[in-house]
Amino acid sequence: MKTQWLLISVLLFALIIAAFAVMNVEPVRIQYAFGEAQIPLILVILGSALLGGLTVGFFGIVKQYKLQRRIRELTTQLNQQKPLEDSGDSVPKETVQQGTLIEKKQGE
Repeated sequence: MKTQWLLISVLLFALIIAAFAVMNVEPVRIQYAFGEAQIPLILVILGSALLGGLTVGFFGIVKQYKLQRRIRELTTQLNQQKPLEDSGDSVPKETVQQGTLIEKKQGE
């Protein structure tokens, strides 16, 4: 359901940007460091929206990659600790479960 609302909001935002861009079709002068050009404002608006979307997407991908790498690291650490639990050196399960219940009650 969350994905559907996200898709609807993205499409609504895209529709607003497209409508705004269509209302602004007159050419504008863009000055670059190496020169200038006359470009319709609609292209400037749509290009800016596209670059903004690509930038947000890129940072999202980078964040997702970092989170996946962290999950792999933590999984590796957990797998290295499992032999300790099997040897009987770990805390009894009842204590862990009670501790979890106490933490949940304190967090609420």
